[in-house]
Amino acid sequence: MSKKQQQEVSEFQFWIQRLGKTSLRALHIVGVVGAGGGLLLGIEQSEWLNYWIIAMSSGVALFAWEVIRDWRWLIQLKGVLTICKILLLLLFIPMANWKPEITIFIVLLSVVVSHGPAGLRHYSVVHRKVIHGKKEIKG
Repeated sequence: MSKKQQQEVSEFQFWIQRLGKTSLRALHIVGVVGAGGGLLLGIEQSEWLNYWIIAMSSGVALFAWEVIRDWRWLIQLKGVLTICKILLLLLFIPMANWKPEITIFIVLLSVVVSHGPAGLRHYSVVHRKVIHGKKEIKG
C-alpha cells in the first residue's frame, strides 16, 4: 500500500471525523459563551461553572486533535496563538479582577485564529514562512 493510499480516508471516515470535530467545536462555543457570559456579567461562579467545564474539556480535546493530526500545528501561528490563549487563562489566578478584560481579549484572539487568512494561520514561527500540514478535516 502506497503512502498516499494510507493517508486517504474513506468517505465514511471523513464524515465521522468531520462531524466529530464540528461537534467538539459546537460544544466549545457553547461552553465559551456560557462561561464568558458569566464572567462578563459578574454572575455567581456556580451558575456558569458547568459551561466552564464544557469549554475547558472540549478545548483540551480540540487541542489534542490538532497535535495528534499534525505536530506542526504547534509551530504554526494558529497553534502558537492557541497556546497564548491558554497562558492568558492562567492569568485568571493572579489577575482575578481582570477576568472580563482577559476574556474579551481571548475571544478576539480566537476570531483571528479561526477566521484569519490561511497565510496567517499557517505561518510557521520556526520556519518564518507559511507551511501547510497534513490535509485537515474541517469542522
